[in-house]
Amino acid sequence: MIIEKAEEILKEHKLCDHCLGRAFALLGKGDNHIRGKSIRLVINMEREARGEEGFQEPQECELCGNIFKKTEYLARLCYDKVSRLGLEFESFLVGSRVPKEIVEKEREIIEKFGLKYAEPINRELNREIGKLLELILQKPVNKSNPDVVFIVEPYNERVELQIKPLYIYGRYRKLVRGIPQTPLRGFKESVASIICKPFSKATKGKCIFHGAGREDVDVRMLGNGRPFVVEVKRPIKRHIDLGRIEEEINKSGKVEVLGLRFITKEEAEKVLTSNHKKEYEALVYVEEGISREEVEKVVKALEGATIHQRTPRRVLGRRADLVRVRKVHEAEGELLDERHFKLRLITDGGLYIKELISGDKGRTTPSVSEILGKKAWCEKLDVLNILDEQ
Repeated sequence: MIIEKAEEILKEHKLCDHCLGRAFALLGKGDNHIRGKSIRLVINMEREARGEEGFQEPQECELCGNIFKKTEYLARLCYDKVSRLGLEFESFLVGSRVPKEIVEKEREIIEKFGLKYAEPINRELNREIGKLLELILQKPVNKSNPDVVFIVEPYNERVELQIKPLYIYGRYRKLVRGIPQTPLRGFKESVASIICKPFSKATKGKCIFHGAGREDVDVRMLGNGRPFVVEVKRPIKRHIDLGRIEEEINKSGKVEVLGLRFITKEEAEKVLTSNHKKEYEALVYVEEGISREEVEKVVKALEGATIHQRTPRRVLGRRADLVRVRKVHEAEGELLDERHFKLRLITDGGLYIKELISGDKGRTTPSVSEILGKKAWCEKLDVLNILDEQ
């Protein structure tokens, strides 16, 4: 039935061996060009036996326009593109954009002749260009997770590159107050800009900073540091020295990073969606005065307490107005003078500590102000540690 069906097709359409073979691509092994050539040969032998004229391969295929004669040229375009950029990559994949009219014409032929073993033209193009590129580049095709995808427009002779982003995990310590985590009007620099600058320089890509939570501008991030992910879009250089980048960032004296390592996109998503307990140290001011007994009262009331916290007024423009339920796991206090005490807490992630102290006009309960029956507020706050899930 294959020969009969192929003969029916050739009676109506002038197809090259590639397009003829592709009509039966899922049968047997080998490439479509050889498959088509073999089918044409058998058809012509039978026609000659019947005294009929054979079907020679046309000067120009009415379906593909002889595009498969240009695969070597198209592969060379891909090679030239990455060579000019100096793009570093270990694996690749080829995709293509074929004009709509060709795709539709091919679909019409498939449907008309019931070609259930056919494959689309772009799939063959991708494969043929890919085989040539493997030889030219000496790099393998990777269908599941390539470093770069060549999107070829064969009829326009254009090549577009889709470059896999880089993801780098690390932890940062913010050693000084007065620096926002991400760029903010009125501030010359941020944690993100200090960290991203050497990454952008090394990779020649666009660097995006993602923090696992954030601290206020006036809060330091100390201890083991806050987890973060640097995402580098369209990196030209992938082989970068993370140790050297770490040294360059740490020279700032304002931000330190540690534990830089490459991770996958899936690992990055896990880092950024995990909710960690946090250890804080706050300097609390009580205008009416504070005693050692009152400090002990605060510690006893907060230890193990469940906090109902309505979105603080200061962040209402950026956060939904809702009540969050969080827990204080541990609390310690130390009287410093008649109006100050130090409060050390381990809490669930997402608890606003400044409002836990002030009460935010009753929006957070219980609070230090509520427990004391006096106005209290946070003068200084440090995040001491981010406690990872065990």
